[in-house]
Amino acid sequence: MRTFMLLKDLPVYDEKAGKILGRVSDICITSDGKVSALLIKGKGLFERDRVVPIESISSFGKDGVMVSDYRLVEKVNHEADRPTYFLHSHHGLFRKPILSSEGEKLGLLEDVYFTEEVGTIIGYEVTDGFFADITEGKKVVKTEQPLKIGEDVIVVYVNS
Repeated sequence: MRTFMLLKDLPVYDEKAGKILGRVSDICITSDGKVSALLIKGKGLFERDRVVPIESISSFGKDGVMVSDYRLVEKVNHEADRPTYFLHSHHGLFRKPILSSEGEKLGLLEDVYFTEEVGTIIGYEVTDGFFADITEGKKVVKTEQPLKIGEDVIVVYVNS
């Protein structure tokens, strides 16, 4: 299990060429609750953001991410057949309110927990604000069902 904050700013390497492709800047989340790709910033001034599909990643290490097939790395496609959301960039989901399917406000989205192998999101780290985090700590909301991303809030089906 991994969180986005553990991946942020890690270098992404082409495993075969031993070359740095960029650094992790965000994650792509599909509407069915999966991490589909990592968003990486290019190395140079004119390099554009690119996405690394989760299936092309051979391993996640504590010091970097290894990509097995560089040919699958592509430019960001906003007209994809399935809606894609980002955690921080492109009007991301970060700090968006999370409600349970019963209508209970759970907090604001801070981070996601996902499995590295298939990218399935298994939990969401939520916050009630700075002071609540200090006194109570952040909460982790676990779910097995896909979230519903709306214009104003995110709805999750909480495990009992």
